[in-house]
Amino acid sequence: MNKVLLICIVVLGITSCYLDDSKEHSNVRINTPYGEMQFKLYDETPNHKAMFLQLARDKHFNQFTINRVIKDFVIQGGCPDSTMYFENSPYLLEPEFSDSIKHKYGALGMGRDNNPEKLSNGCQFYVVTNENGLPRLDGEYMIFGELVEGFDVLETIEKVATDSTDTPLEDISLGVSIAE
Repeated sequence: MNKVLLICIVVLGITSCYLDDSKEHSNVRINTPYGEMQFKLYDETPNHKAMFLQLARDKHFNQFTINRVIKDFVIQGGCPDSTMYFENSPYLLEPEFSDSIKHKYGALGMGRDNNPEKLSNGCQFYVVTNENGLPRLDGEYMIFGELVEGFDVLETIEKVATDSTDTPLEDISLGVSIAE
């Protein structure tokens, strides 16, 4: 009888290690020509976290750049603002707003168009660069993580030269990966 109980406990323990992959991988790295930023992803936003992790595994973001830089607002990367990436996108997610998750400095969020359901587009992300945060965006756009290392990289990217559409004059490539 004790052997059966022991086997059940061991099997249950091993199985539970594989049930929630998202808790195991809570950090991602974004490499740029200016250095690396590391982000902690929130468990409170499981669908946004899972989408970002899947796109990172698929190296989806690595084909894109930081395509928008607005001083004292955000840097934005991943897919560009194009109807091709927003209309009928397979990456759209229902909001997972939480009163405890705010648009603070270094917050990692997902972009969206003006859709009334406030659906996020998982293939586009942004990082808040305003040191006072952006509270007017709370409850409007999804935050699903925060910068934990590489604040100097964020500050450097925020200072790059841009054109009249806030596009950097020189491409800022992305390498997004899961921090193991």
